Amino acid sequence: MKTSIYATAFGALVLGTALSLPAQAQEVSACLITKTDTNPFFVKMKEGATAKAQEIGVNLKSYAGRIDGDSESQVAAIETCIADGAKGILITASDTKGIVPAVQKARDAGILVIALDTPLEPVDAADMTFATDNLLAGELIGKWAAATLGDAAKDAKIGFLNLTPSQPSVDVLRNQGFMKGFGIDVADINRIGDESDPRIVGHDVTNGNEEGGRTAMENLLQQDPTINVVHTINEPAAAGAYEALKSVGRESDVLIVSVDGGCPGVKNVSEGIIGATSQQYPLLMASKGIEAIKAYADTGEKPMATEGKNFFDTGVALVTDKPAEGVDSIDTKEGMEKCWG
Repeated sequence: MKTSIYATAFGALVLGTALSLPAQAQEVSACLITKTDTNPFFVKMKEGATAKAQEIGVNLKSYAGRIDGDSESQVAAIETCIADGAKGILITASDTKGIVPAVQKARDAGILVIALDTPLEPVDAADMTFATDNLLAGELIGKWAAATLGDAAKDAKIGFLNLTPSQPSVDVLRNQGFMKGFGIDVADINRIGDESDPRIVGHDVTNGNEEGGRTAMENLLQQDPTINVVHTINEPAAAGAYEALKSVGRESDVLIVSVDGGCPGVKNVSEGIIGATSQQYPLLMASKGIEAIKAYADTGEKPMATEGKNFFDTGVALVTDKPAEGVDSIDTKEGMEKCWG
């Protein structure tokens, strides 16, 4: 994985190298702004955008925050993209509400803004969202967990390892989707933490990385050492949760579920570390986003949402080697053929 170069003008801003393109293509430029450049999900997203940009003649610049939640760097990146005259911006927002004024400034400048993976709040603050159906992704692993536990689901002790305190939309959707699938009354589906189901031990945040997952799991075990189901925002957090459980001898009797479908995560499913994960496709999100920016530059046309949805759905599949009745899934062999990272 490449080491990022921190742009002097913006401190935390990470600036990737622009692609070398023929002179006639220089006027079609785009920016990719991810949450970090270390999470394999965003690494693959950048690969997808880069390859498609090279293929169709788009000049791409890539930016990222230092950590998940670093919204200031993303705002600075948008300002840079506006100043550079970009035709389009692809962004996975760390703060899905706080980023909206900067996004609006870009749109006012005639720039097409596409949210990748993480919808803005409100969703129409971007011109379009290219994403997994994150509510469905959560619902799939919730249904699988409930079906796997069977009658024991009614007495489950569930810990939730979420993303950040700001509750970005992707965090809320996966969390609430899991609850729906598991059979928990979600109360306000747009919020995390207002549920009253006694099976919920608690919530903690992970920043979407392994160390955060380990710490959050340790915190929840202090609240209730009998936790037997863990929902994690992503697979790095799941790996950290597993290490925390292993340190107290609980690694074999706690069901961990997650979302992402990266190759390390699918491998963890095959090894029994994660019971099931919902696989999404970041390379497709990014490559389709670059195509949309090129089309907008050439014709002025903006991308359309998938029929019946308010975003462009790039697909999701449940990956597990322990299929549950009534829940569609693929096994880890197929998951490895489709994984990333």
